[in-house]
Amino acid sequence: MSLIQTPNDKPFVLAGRTYQSRLLVGTGKYRDLEETRLAIEASGAEIVTVAVRRTNIGQNPGEPNLLDVLPPDRYTILPNTAGCFDAIEAVRTCRLARELLDGRNLVKLEVLADQKTLFPNVIETLKAAEVLVKEGFDVMVYTSDDPIIARQLAEIGCIAVMPLAGLIGTGLGICNPYNLRIILEEAKVPVLVDAGVGTASDATIAMELGCEAVLMNSAIAHAQHPVLMAQAMQHAVIAGRMAYLAGRMPKKLYASASSPLNGLIA
Repeated sequence: MSLIQTPNDKPFVLAGRTYQSRLLVGTGKYRDLEETRLAIEASGAEIVTVAVRRTNIGQNPGEPNLLDVLPPDRYTILPNTAGCFDAIEAVRTCRLARELLDGRNLVKLEVLADQKTLFPNVIETLKAAEVLVKEGFDVMVYTSDDPIIARQLAEIGCIAVMPLAGLIGTGLGICNPYNLRIILEEAKVPVLVDAGVGTASDATIAMELGCEAVLMNSAIAHAQHPVLMAQAMQHAVIAGRMAYLAGRMPKKLYASASSPLNGLIA
């Protein structure tokens, strides 16, 4: 199922390419490659993100290759720098990914602060972003929900900013919608929620806030039934986008009758 386009919607574009699905999914934490394939097919996602330091996409000949079940002619492979804790590591990983993927420049940059929280190290993220943009990479960047940092990353030249909704893998949902709203109000590039989504309603809330898309992995892979959850997430993202475009009714403190009160039979 693809997003129903409406007259006031705009296409979802990254690095000059238009996508129908606004759900991006990760490829880690599944039981095996077959479950990975089935879940991602069920999600309807067109962009799949791959941790280059943890997943074989050709750098380990003779071992199972993720690209055998998720072919690059069907999916946009988005290599990420998961597991990197400084700018030097992250830049090196992106360069390796570009070699493995025949010169493709689209990458997801994430530089982590520590193993316990997996919170982004924004100082190292800014350093890496500057280098990668200068080297011609199209950088989608995982960051904190700090509106100032998000603005700086966009000014550097990142093509999308991806603030966390909650810590990676926690499933806590949208912990700070107010900061996200500020980021969205100021955004000059697409804003995607990345990390923290736990269930379908979390994805819907992110889209209702006005995010261009949502990226997730654990919420699907750690579900009791990953393929079913992947389908739920597809519908959740579509519903959230449509609700955002439709514009919700204002909240009121007191009741308001849904039927007119005039002309009642005495």
